[in-house]
Amino acid sequence: MSLSLRLPTLVVWLSFGLRIPGVARVRRGSRGVCPARSSVALPARQPQRVRASEEGVNASTAASSAVGRVVIGMDPHKRSATIEVMTADETIVGRGRFATDGDGYGEMCRYAGQWPERVWAIEGCAGIGKHIAVRLLANGEEVLDVPPKLSARARVFATGQGRKTDATDAHSVALVGTRMSGLRPVVTDEQLEVLRLLVDRRRSLGEEHTRKTCQLHGLLLELIPGGAKRDLSAAQAKALLAKIRPRDVVGKTRRRVAAELIADLERIYARKKEANKELTALVTATGTSLLDLHGIGPTGAARLLVEVGDITRFPSKAHFASWNGTAPLDASSGDQVRHRLSRKGNRQINRVLHTMARVQLRNPTEGRAYYDRKKADGKAPMEALRCVKRRLSDIVFRTMLNDAVRTTEPPTRTGPGGQRGNDSDSSAAGSHPHTSSSDKSLPGPAEQHPRTPLPTAS
Repeated sequence: MSLSLRLPTLVVWLSFGLRIPGVARVRRGSRGVCPARSSVALPARQPQRVRASEEGVNASTAASSAVGRVVIGMDPHKRSATIEVMTADETIVGRGRFATDGDGYGEMCRYAGQWPERVWAIEGCAGIGKHIAVRLLANGEEVLDVPPKLSARARVFATGQGRKTDATDAHSVALVGTRMSGLRPVVTDEQLEVLRLLVDRRRSLGEEHTRKTCQLHGLLLELIPGGAKRDLSAAQAKALLAKIRPRDVVGKTRRRVAAELIADLERIYARKKEANKELTALVTATGTSLLDLHGIGPTGAARLLVEVGDITRFPSKAHFASWNGTAPLDASSGDQVRHRLSRKGNRQINRVLHTMARVQLRNPTEGRAYYDRKKADGKAPMEALRCVKRRLSDIVFRTMLNDAVRTTEPPTRTGPGGQRGNDSDSSAAGSHPHTSSSDKSLPGPAEQHPRTPLPTAS
């Protein structure tokens, strides 16, 4: 065949690429070549090949004991748990998927028993992973809590994309448990667990009370011209309903439903009263000084104790403010210096601080004076309120830190006021009203110390 006849075929080959026999062609977008995986998206150290089988074939006891300490990363669910066993050099030595019932949990524990030196890294121990973390703690296992945001970042950088599967989630959790130091260990505290159950119950009662009150207001607006006043108690609603005598069927039905709602509100009010009494006794038994702060009741104090846990895990008051969302975010650009509202952080603690600020603004307190000074400086009302919340965050941090100092120091040590370890000030401006940290943004990087040395209570 002449060259002129072969030329079109040669041009086609050069245009679409020659395929060498025996070598698979890698197409764009396939898993063979991924720009994200070949660039900075890859971790510094590449995980090795899996030594165990895909579903966790039992390795020999000698080989398991030779690997040393391992981290078992877990992606927990309600009815299943996917695990991956990783050594210190990020070699995967096992993985598997187990049910969370009695048989599945026992099988998982037997499988993990081939590595005597092990630590469990579980994602979301305060959420979906709590049920299995508690069972492991009861068996004497060491458990670390891996924040979901941290494991999500590890998943993106380890795979080059954010696709989620149970296996990739377990792998990212194991990576975090292997590489990160200072992860929060999960501990069992019966007192805090009881507080958590009761404060959650108290919150649900409050939400149910609000919902039924709104329904009652809607019915009273249709029964009484103009409706009832905003702050309506069950006794006042019953007195109003006693004066209504509708004649049509619809009106009588409205009155009957309203009477049922009032009866429900009376029962809810009685339960709230008992819950507040029980919470007050339990919070007082902890020895905390949070109840001395103006604007914090038993529910707010219990929520702070439950959510914060160990206050010394925060290096400074700025880190605590960043965690609860009261520290503003730096949004400066060029010569313009400004900060914006942070919608991140623990929203339950942020709500406690917001309620505390509102209570102080309604009374002639130092918090109200601090709010007025901020408005006089040119800040808008909401900006001034955020400044008050930022200052209240510092006061709560100092109070809880002083409580921790008091529990660790000898009982003979006293503060300047004659009370042991209690030198906190409940006002929003602190002992020096001219000082202000409300305009500070998020703190800088934390020092390489997992715990902050407790200051002396002076």
